Amino acid sequence: MSAGPELVYAVPRDALMAGDSWRGVRIHDTGEIMARLGRGNFYPRPAAEQDVSIKQIIPYLVLRDADRIFLMKRTRAGGDARLHDHFTIGVGGHMNPGDDSVLHCLRREWLEELVADFVPEFAFVGLLNDDEVEVGRHHMGIVYAADAAGRSVSVRETHKLSGAFEPIDSARAVYDRMETWSQLVLDVLDDRTSAAPLESHA
Repeated sequence: MSAGPELVYAVPRDALMAGDSWRGVRIHDTGEIMARLGRGNFYPRPAAEQDVSIKQIIPYLVLRDADRIFLMKRTRAGGDARLHDHFTIGVGGHMNPGDDSVLHCLRREWLEELVADFVPEFAFVGLLNDDEVEVGRHHMGIVYAADAAGRSVSVRETHKLSGAFEPIDSARAVYDRMETWSQLVLDVLDDRTSAAPLESHA
């Protein structure tokens, strides 16, 4: 018996954005939008991916190790063909039933996507939006950063991703082959990824 399509959490665009749209990572004045995250519901993912009246919520983690950043490349085995062969600096995914908060989802994604013997402290960075590309029109990212502090991290699903800590210049070198969200986050983090103080957010 089929279990049915994946259910993903999304918020009606009008309720979430309230007419306030932007492109990039919004660092300031995020409180009102964060407060609206609770106005959503779970939708079958195939339908949500076609419905621009809702925004799927995606916790999105940038992992650092001092002045290096965890850089990944998606293979053609991934589920979303729009992202095949693209580089990314974001670990995360859709919120599903059972995720009682953004951070709960982020911890789950950490355990599912990465091999590590620790779970880091997640620091809130900002809200990520890009309505100029197809993927972005259907999603909003909640961006966090964390530091591995010299501890080992590797990709779990190696058939879908490869990844390793790389100097920030290596990420810049593949900027043109990054998915748009990673480009926008990299623009904000730049070479301050290990130096900028970040606000904690639950």
